[in-house]
Amino acid sequence: MADPTSPNPVTLSTTSAFTLDDLRRILRAGAGVDEQIDLSGAIAGVPFAELGYDSLALLELTGRIEREYAIRIPDGELEHTRTPAEAVTYVNSQLSQEGI
Repeated sequence: MADPTSPNPVTLSTTSAFTLDDLRRILRAGAGVDEQIDLSGAIAGVPFAELGYDSLALLELTGRIEREYAIRIPDGELEHTRTPAEAVTYVNSQLSQEGI
């Protein structure tokens, strides 16, 4: 369990569904947001590259999802998703496989 007094405590999710809103939150917290990109809009089918997220940002996204949801994502797997919708589907399949 994370130390609540630490500067950046990790909070494990208690829900099994990973949503587009979860992805948005993690993207904002991890890699930040390009000022010209509106993540609150219809981004589900927009390629990550068009949203300003490169492979390094997706690697950061992977690490944050693994820590928050207590799942293991094999190296490079999430980076093969091209859009937020594909990433959400992939993470939910991993959560299902983990029985979470």
